[in-house]
Amino acid sequence: MDIRFEICPKCHHERQPGETSDISVCPACGLVFAKWVTHDSYVPLQLRKKDAPNYGDTSPSLASIFAARLLEVPRKITPMALWGRAITLVLLAIWGYRMAALDFRDGEMFTSFMHAIVLPIHEAGHILFIPLGEFMTIAGGSLFQLLMPLIVGGVLLIQNRDPFGAALGLWWCGASMIDLAPYIYDAAEPQLIMLGGHTGEDGPHDWIYLLDRFGKVARSQVYGSVAHKIGIVIMIAGLAWAAVVLLRQKAQPAAGDSELPL
Repeated sequence: MDIRFEICPKCHHERQPGETSDISVCPACGLVFAKWVTHDSYVPLQLRKKDAPNYGDTSPSLASIFAARLLEVPRKITPMALWGRAITLVLLAIWGYRMAALDFRDGEMFTSFMHAIVLPIHEAGHILFIPLGEFMTIAGGSLFQLLMPLIVGGVLLIQNRDPFGAALGLWWCGASMIDLAPYIYDAAEPQLIMLGGHTGEDGPHDWIYLLDRFGKVARSQVYGSVAHKIGIVIMIAGLAWAAVVLLRQKAQPAAGDSELPL
């Protein structure tokens, strides 16, 4: 089987129009392409020059970039910044524990400051999803309060190359899920006071509507309990990811320092 390169991977000679030499051999250096691709040193992505014409699709996918940056430590940070991140991580762990300990069955979670953060995002989600119809308009509030932290985390990871910030975004998503659990739980026996000053029995209630579409309102307390547990797991995962990144950053001393005490 003939293997052809428009640009020689060894000497980077570019085949010119009208050349009649064997297409499986470089006319400049004599490299046999079939032997080259079976050689251990064949790494086309590393050999290809940025300014050379494309002779194969070797560009990394978004998924591979995302995976490579999950624990990436792209730059050294100062001891002060490292300590600041460590303190932030501890404070979020304490806050997360306190949120998880609130009784989601009676809406105690809604007394948390986190609820004041996610509520405007929830309401914005209803507006954002209006073009997708009634069902998505209602579901959009809950969906958007979960998506927003993940979007922020994804931007920090891909654009800013900041896995620590992305991990905190994951923690925030878990906290948003915990905030959502009382709303889901309330659908079967509405007691929570909505923004309009009414309960779900007297006015709109997202999760009564959503679960009723599937005939699952009676199981809302089960779903609310599961959502609460999932939120806790996601928060723990975010904290664990952030801790691993922090340890990797600690192992990379700042410029001019041999070691960072922590």
